Parts: sequence; structure tokens; C-alpha cells
Amino acid sequence: MENKTPLVVLTGPTAVGKTALSLQLARRIGAEIISADSMQVYRGLDIGSAKIAREEMAGIPHHLIDVLDPDEPFDVVRFQALAKESIRKIRENGHIPLLTGGTGFYIQAVLYDIDFTETREDEDYRQELSAFADRFGDEALHAKLAELDPESAAQIHPHNRRRVIRALEFFRSANSAISEHNAREREKTSPYNFAYFVLDDERQALYARCDARVDEMLKAGLEDEVRGLAAAGVSPAATSMKGIGYREMLSYLSGETDYAETVRLIKRNTRHFAKRQLTWFRRERDVIRFYRPDYPGDEAILADMLKILEEKDMI
Repeated sequence: MENKTPLVVLTGPTAVGKTALSLQLARRIGAEIISADSMQVYRGLDIGSAKIAREEMAGIPHHLIDVLDPDEPFDVVRFQALAKESIRKIRENGHIPLLTGGTGFYIQAVLYDIDFTETREDEDYRQELSAFADRFGDEALHAKLAELDPESAAQIHPHNRRRVIRALEFFRSANSAISEHNAREREKTSPYNFAYFVLDDERQALYARCDARVDEMLKAGLEDEVRGLAAAGVSPAATSMKGIGYREMLSYLSGETDYAETVRLIKRNTRHFAKRQLTWFRRERDVIRFYRPDYPGDEAILADMLKILEEKDMI
């Protein structure tokens, strides 16, 4: 245990209050923060990704924020490589890496060092599947996956074309379900001395904060942000434009939906995303759950986290 690299994880559903608590925790333990978020990695995606502003970082180094252009692809394999490199640099600085964000699969990939090299890439098959989705729709592509790998299909949103294609590609190459592969990988022992904190809240309170966050994003200029990205030539098919808030606003800008319907969809999809996140984290092993109604405030949560880290010999 003493030879393992320390790693603190602070995660939970969107709008639960991870950012503020991560800053407090980082200050108390001498940590640098690694963002485990699939959208905050992109430059220019500030409002819709709820990205922390530079002045809000309070001098705490943040990694994997604003490192890619919006037209660059990004997936769990690239995230894993970048996160491991950030962990190495943080340890060289004599600090503790604090992995925080809401993309559960990204966190899992780092925490258990999941191996993604089992299958070969098949660009021709990817293009074939993408063309199929262009012609018949993402739901039809998702139905293909549901026939072959129902468990993965249940975990992947039909509009997440990239992950659906990856799962189908895996099945074709390995002749087995990617869900089975991931289940085997999840049983691996972590190479880290870690604490896996999950912040949770009462469902209706969380949904109310999701709605309020969307209102704040719209007031802050989400429409103008998306309009600017489109004007800069970022394709609607880009990975960055698949994020909640971005894809709905693109539909509005193209005249497919009116403004009221766009707002309704963003709020609904944000709540649904939070629900899927909760399902994911409740299924994960090794987590230490902090349920907000059980605490008078963040300071009490922080005190319990610090106690656990001391018991684990991490601080």
C-alpha cells in the first residue's frame, strides 16, 4: 500500500456541488485537480460545460481543462493517457492528484487502469456504421447494439454515436461484448492507494439544481457561445458538439426547435444525465458515499473526508 501512488477521487452527478467542495479539499490536502469531464477538455466550451473560471481556481493547478480544440476527437483512451501523465507530473510536484468530475467511465478507466488494447481498430467498419446512422438515425444504430450487447446498450445513450460504434466495433473484433470485457477490467486491483468519494443528494433537490444551472447557463450566454462555435466552423458532428446544451442549441439555431422547446430539452436531458450518473456510481465498488441531507454543510462533509484520508495514510 505504501508504495502505491495516492489518488483522491471526488465525483457525483451534475450540479451536486463537486467543484466548490473539490477546491476546499484540494486546499486542505495540498492537491492538484484533474478534470474528469468529457467537455471541459475543449477550449471555447465554457458556459455549457460549467467550466471553472481561471479566477475561481484560487491558485490551485487544474489539469485537462482547455487542452483541445473543439474539432478534435476525444475519448476514454485519450483521457486515460492524459490523466496518467497529469498524475505523474503532480507527484513530481510533491502534491496529491485529485480527480474530480462526473464522467464515471473516465474515472473508472484511470482508477483501475483499464486495458483498451484488446481489439484492433477498424476504420472501414466505423465509417460503415457512421454512414448507417446518418441514413437511418442514431436510434437504429443503437438497436443494432441492443441485439448484440443488451447490457452495453442499456448503459450507452442512443445519441452517443461514438460509444455505440466503439461497442459494435469491439464486438466485431473480439466476438464478445464490450460489457463483459469492462466487467472483467472492473475486477482489477487498482494501482493506486485511493479514496473514491461520491457526493449525492436527494433526487428532487438535485433536479431543481439542474434546472437552475441551465437557467444560469442561458443567462450567461450559452446561445452566443454555441453560435460562435458554429460560426467558427465546428461541425455539429464533432464530439464537442454532442454535449448536453450544445446539441440542443444547435437544433434551435438551425430552426429545428423553438426556444422554449430547446430550454425544456436541455433541462430534461440534464436531469436524465444526472439520473444515469447516479445509477453508474451506485453500481461502482469501493465508493464512499456522502449524502448531502445527512450533513449540515460542506464543512462537515470535508471533515469526514479528511478523517478517511488520514486513516488511509494519504495525508
